[in-house]
Amino acid sequence: MTTSAPEDGEAVLIRPAERADLLAVVRIENASFAQAWPYDAFERFLGEPGFLVAEVDGEIAGYVVADVTQQIGRALGHVKDVAVHPDHRRAGVASTLLSRSLGVLAAHGADTVKLEVRRSNDGAKRLYRKFGFEPLRRVPSYYADGEDAIVMIRKMG
Repeated sequence: MTTSAPEDGEAVLIRPAERADLLAVVRIENASFAQAWPYDAFERFLGEPGFLVAEVDGEIAGYVVADVTQQIGRALGHVKDVAVHPDHRRAGVASTLLSRSLGVLAAHGADTVKLEVRRSNDGAKRLYRKFGFEPLRRVPSYYADGEDAIVMIRKMG
C-alpha cells in the first residue's frame, strides 16, 4: 500500500484491486471510454500485481491495469488501462497510479513498458511523456471506432 498526496492535498491510497472494487472500476471505465472494458475483463486481472486502485476518502477514484509478459526472452510491461473518475481528474490521481504501476512492473522484471493511447488524447499523451514514455509507432484503426492508437514505450532503469 502506498499513500501519497497529489497536488491538491487529497490523500490517495494505492492498493491492489479487490473483487469488491469491480463495480466502481467498471463505472469509472464507462464514464471514461466510449469502448469500455466489460466487467469480466477486469475480473480476469484480479490478483494480478499490476491491477491497482486509487482510493480517495474511502471511494475508488481511479485504477490501473498492467502486467508483465515474456517476449523474446525479455520482460515487457504493458499498461493496458488507466482511468480516473471525472470528479477526481487533474488532482494527481493518474500520476500516482502510473508511478506506482511502473514500480510494480519494474519489481516484476520489466525492462521496457509499453502502452497504447488514442491519437486524439493529448492529455494522456502529456502525462505519459512526463513519465518518460516516447511515441514508437502509430497503429491505424486500433480502436473500434476507427481511431488510430499511438504505441508509446519507456525503457526502465
